[in-house]
Amino acid sequence: MRRSYTQLYLHCVWATWNRLPLITPAIEGPVYAVIIGKAKELGCVPLAIGGVEDHVHFLLRFPATLTVAFLIQEVKGASSHHITNTTQPDVFFKWQGSYGAFTLQKDGIPALQNYVQHQKTHHATQNLVTQWEHTDSQLAVED
Repeated sequence: MRRSYTQLYLHCVWATWNRLPLITPAIEGPVYAVIIGKAKELGCVPLAIGGVEDHVHFLLRFPATLTVAFLIQEVKGASSHHITNTTQPDVFFKWQGSYGAFTLQKDGIPALQNYVQHQKTHHATQNLVTQWEHTDSQLAVED
């Protein structure tokens, strides 16, 4: 029996509530682990994750059977639940409701992987790629 073959790559970006610096060094590792774990559970292949105190970038390959909205809802929900119930139950944590999601071609992966994995450096030096930093409807529709 033949199976469909797809190569769908997605760059997701989402922020903490009101862009508060909630992703502390104490929770960064656990939150990234939960995001990666949930994505794998949904059939995705994580390629890179990184961020700073107020937002996360996640690059992954995802199956055609999964909608972007469901994927992001699940990884944000799982990570928020883990933080508020396991990692830091007495500390406020919440994700913003919006997100950015951008598809890319396979040949664009190495540059974006590097960018995602070095978020702290890019933000510290203000060496940002504007179109890769949008977490909501800040980005105007392009023709």
